[in-house]
Amino acid sequence: MRRRAAEDRIHDFLEVDLGMTEEDAVSEANRCIGCKKPLCIHGCPVQIDIPAFIARVAEGDFIGAAEKIKEQNMLPAICGRVCPQETQCESTCILSKKGEAIPIGQLERLVADIERKRGPKLPDIGKPTGKNVAVVGSGPAGLTASAELAKEGHHVTLYESLHMPGGVLTYGIPAFRLPKDIVNFEILQVLSLGVELRTNHFIGRSLHVHELLRYDAVVLATGAGLPYFMDIEGENLNGVFSANEFLTRINLMHADEFPTYDTPVLKGKNVVVVGGGNVAMDAARVARRLGGEVTLVYRRREEDLPARLAEVHHAQEEGISFVFCAAPIRILGEKSLTGIECIRMRMDILDDSGRPNPIPIEGSLFTIEADVVIGAVGQGPNPVLLREIEGLTLGKSGNVVTLETGETSLPHVFAAGDAATGAATVILAMGTGKRAAQTVNQRLKGGSG
Repeated sequence: MRRRAAEDRIHDFLEVDLGMTEEDAVSEANRCIGCKKPLCIHGCPVQIDIPAFIARVAEGDFIGAAEKIKEQNMLPAICGRVCPQETQCESTCILSKKGEAIPIGQLERLVADIERKRGPKLPDIGKPTGKNVAVVGSGPAGLTASAELAKEGHHVTLYESLHMPGGVLTYGIPAFRLPKDIVNFEILQVLSLGVELRTNHFIGRSLHVHELLRYDAVVLATGAGLPYFMDIEGENLNGVFSANEFLTRINLMHADEFPTYDTPVLKGKNVVVVGGGNVAMDAARVARRLGGEVTLVYRRREEDLPARLAEVHHAQEEGISFVFCAAPIRILGEKSLTGIECIRMRMDILDDSGRPNPIPIEGSLFTIEADVVIGAVGQGPNPVLLREIEGLTLGKSGNVVTLETGETSLPHVFAAGDAATGAATVILAMGTGKRAAQTVNQRLKGGSG
């Protein structure tokens, strides 16, 4: 994919990737061999009819291709940008066995962008059923569940605790990866299906749990907004952030638009980010754009990084320094931090994730100078609401225990996204939101589910 030069993009929050041309899209789509058993569909968590939309791209029918995608996915421009197609639909493409897979994500992004500019068309909506469904949380799982239920004719009320909808799409992923005008546009498309949005509503406070449970069905899609911490000395010093807080301040409080918005966020000269996932890459690349010299510390090897390869490559292009096989043990300083002390790690036998288990090497301590440290070591479901729902079974990590259908221990309460699975990708959250909505629809229309 075409992208902006690193020396230009580190000074702003404009989108890095520029997408593909219409001519390239048609050429790539014509490489599709039209498998009789298209594995790419099974590799897609929301089950888009990928061969059908690619066939329309091959004919130059970009609007028809977008409409085909939106039969199953109301967030195509978002998914085309942030979904890890390389490990899902594209990894199952038969062409990848001996060459390059069809660039499904790039094609999805292109046709969604074209449709947005030319004027989108909404999918058909079923006759009103008279049933009322509450969806709690307006991130990717909640938006998907809301869209699917609204298309079936149910009245959906979408509750969001913050003042802007979108969840991680709005407050987590930086604008240079996912422009906010695109997020806002696709959210508006979901609302145009008849979904009623209520922001600034914290369930249990703004709306009592008993009132929530009066709905014909409830879908809990509250995400994984609870940051995990490093649990090391000095973590409470000024200048230490969780990645959640850091990215939220940037995205929702306009800290990237300083001095237009005087939002309190410390823009360090020497920034250390701890972690190796996509959130860590986002935090590091944001800190770089705020003028910092950024070092990312990861306890395993480069080949073990869980972040998308493209995001790692972009971070390296933008001047992020990587320190592998190292882990923080102490943050240095008194009132404000001065550095972070780390220890080298050696790789031992594989753990449950299939990656080597890192073991500290005695006598290998070293220090990295820092005035800002950002911890990106994971996050989990926020238990504040979930614990207030009597009879709702929770797992050890605070997630809602569900069946594959999204059913919980309560008969008319369902759960989807990171609240059920723990932290995962946008598209996986959407897939669980869709499955939960399908189950809700079957129940409300008298099916067995």
